Amino acid sequence: MADETLLSTDLPAETVAGAGDALLQDFHPSISGLLERVRCYDPHADLALMQEAYDLAAKAHEGQCRDNGDPYITHPIAVANILAGFRMDPVSIMVGFLHDTVEDTGISLEMLAGRFGKDVAAIVDGVTKLTRLELQSDRTKQAENFRKLVLAMSRDIRVLIVKLADRLHNMRTLHYVQRTDRRQRIARETLDIYAPLAERIGMDRVKTELQDIAFVNLEPEADATIRARLNYLRGQGADMIEQIRCELATLCKEAGVEGATVIGREKSPYSIWEKMKRRNVAFEQLSDIMAFRILVPTREACYAALGAVHGAYPMIAGRFKDYISTPKTNGYQSLHTGVTLYRPHSQKIEVQIRTPEMHDLAENGVASHWSYKDGSSPSEHETAVLSETFGAYTRKLRWVQDLLDILEDSQGPDEFLENTKLELYQDQVFCFTPKGQLISLPRGATPVDFAYAVHSQVGDRCVGAKVNGRLVPLKHVLENGDQIDIMTARGGTPSPSWERFVVTGKARARVRRFVALQQRQNNVENGRGAVARAFRQKGVDGSEKVLEGLLGTLKQNSLDELYGSVGAGQLDPRDVVGAAYPELSRQGQVPRIVPGLSPRLEGRLDQKPLPPRRPSSYEGTLVNGVGRGIELHFAGCCRPLPGDRIVGIIAQGKGVTVHRRKCHNLSMFSDMPERFLEISWSEEALGRTGRDAPRYTARLSVVAGNDPAVLAALTNLATRHEASVINLRIVNRQLDFMEILVDLEVRSKGHLATVLAGFRAEKGVLQAERTKG
Repeated sequence: MADETLLSTDLPAETVAGAGDALLQDFHPSISGLLERVRCYDPHADLALMQEAYDLAAKAHEGQCRDNGDPYITHPIAVANILAGFRMDPVSIMVGFLHDTVEDTGISLEMLAGRFGKDVAAIVDGVTKLTRLELQSDRTKQAENFRKLVLAMSRDIRVLIVKLADRLHNMRTLHYVQRTDRRQRIARETLDIYAPLAERIGMDRVKTELQDIAFVNLEPEADATIRARLNYLRGQGADMIEQIRCELATLCKEAGVEGATVIGREKSPYSIWEKMKRRNVAFEQLSDIMAFRILVPTREACYAALGAVHGAYPMIAGRFKDYISTPKTNGYQSLHTGVTLYRPHSQKIEVQIRTPEMHDLAENGVASHWSYKDGSSPSEHETAVLSETFGAYTRKLRWVQDLLDILEDSQGPDEFLENTKLELYQDQVFCFTPKGQLISLPRGATPVDFAYAVHSQVGDRCVGAKVNGRLVPLKHVLENGDQIDIMTARGGTPSPSWERFVVTGKARARVRRFVALQQRQNNVENGRGAVARAFRQKGVDGSEKVLEGLLGTLKQNSLDELYGSVGAGQLDPRDVVGAAYPELSRQGQVPRIVPGLSPRLEGRLDQKPLPPRRPSSYEGTLVNGVGRGIELHFAGCCRPLPGDRIVGIIAQGKGVTVHRRKCHNLSMFSDMPERFLEISWSEEALGRTGRDAPRYTARLSVVAGNDPAVLAALTNLATRHEASVINLRIVNRQLDFMEILVDLEVRSKGHLATVLAGFRAEKGVLQAERTKG
């Protein structure tokens, strides 16, 4: 089992605020001590070569310093030490020393390959950020670097393990970074990408620590509030965790389950915060903030302990999961259940039951597959094939292959990043093909997601589905144990409407790819017609021969590209005429067209838009996919915000109205798919989150105790989070509660989520949620 001392999963507030200070003895060991540590679990390790790797790193980083003023070499030492805590192989330890040398010093990959082997060089290359991205936005840089990481880790999973060790130490020392915006950017990236990746390879302790440190940097007030509530409950509970732990241990012993060890803990502030957001409940409504693990010697003893627990306490419906008979895709095995204990007050708790081996895998994930057990280091032959084994193991990870499919199907780095986030956040359900093959999917998945999980071609040609022998709509939500039979047609193609209900990144990327291809074809067709009309209006020759002579001037590679640019609104057809005949005046002679819309949409723009809402004091480009000159409105029913998934509805004389994809009013257009327009938020709209960003109106529904002080508290909290309350109305008032509608001006969906989570943590608030269209 990997060393417990290296990872702190339940840090007290003062330690997280200065994360790393209490653990510096782990971060700055002597090199001889670190190498001795490796020798203890791998007696055949080449310590001299590892010492050489350290010496090269120390020389390369000489004169460089960390944000806290320490010599930079302390960081590579810390990363190598974390990897040693996972009992990783010598190649990984050397990469820990050398992982920043190519990016930050003059060391080349060729030099590393020559001195330490091609595996060391390949992994260092995998964790090295791309250079020459200075002109790109931060989001695009992040996406490009993540694409590189995915490609590298698809060849060798050690790339990801080293990257997680690197990020873990950077997060532990994040409080030394002076700029708040930089700390928050790093914390957000950690929460969105690296914590889910750690979960995907089963490294639960790493995931939890990354989440907790990111949370305290992103939501310090919420973190402090939850910790204060936990401290209060501890005072009221008189060491309740220890009492319940002893009770469960006694229960197992009396049931004849020998060798049981019971561990009790509070759930971390971040997991409590996420539970509050996911269930739309306030802190007071959470009852299962305590979790217990029962470790027993054998698989059979797991079920015996489960029987003892269920025999003594009532089980909470819907909370039992058997991951032993049906492991997660990362190999995780455990029994999960929730029960109610009747004490002076009823108390719900979560119980996990597993063997020590299952626990090691749950805590350390993929690393436990390769960690050396005491006294069992590999033979020379095993060492020679170890790298090949790492690669073979990686190729068996289905989710890594899914990421590669998403990489191939996504239209650009930003879309890849978005689709990947969808793929990483998964609470799984397990379904079966008619032949009994197990397919794991995220909760909320549909038959279309299932079809794409089987094969991309099956998804593309899907026309119907049977669940447990019964024909169901393609947007039907799958449940655990369902057997799915996908019906396909040779000429079947994806429907643009699928994007509104699929939940996997793979399915969404594939549907978007088809829609984008179809839209490009429409753009070419529409652009060809627009150019022809513009030349006819002038009464001049607009033949292909004339147009081909303009390609260089207009910076187009082909006629189709030229037509596509006009159809997409990127090029005005009058400019094409002007390039061919500069002497002709453009004024008033070339008709304005509506680029980006196919001819069949003309005359279908008569749908009255829902009440529009525009952000104030802003003239920048908000939405991609709407042609130049087309009027843009924001639906008052669902009030879309940057970060929401959106779709455009075309209306006669009113341009395009932007709706959230979850808006209930979209059902009015279900039989008019030609009126839907594929759009997305512009990088400018997503990137501008400061005080000068445009403001959007969002509506919240809040249920709180009948106390006027709550209204003032909500207004003050919104102000602290730089949101403006523009309307606050009590719509239902009873003796002990009231329902309030709050209209806020916010900058984005993320900004609203911060305010909303703050509302839910506020004392006296029972429920707070965003209203739907």
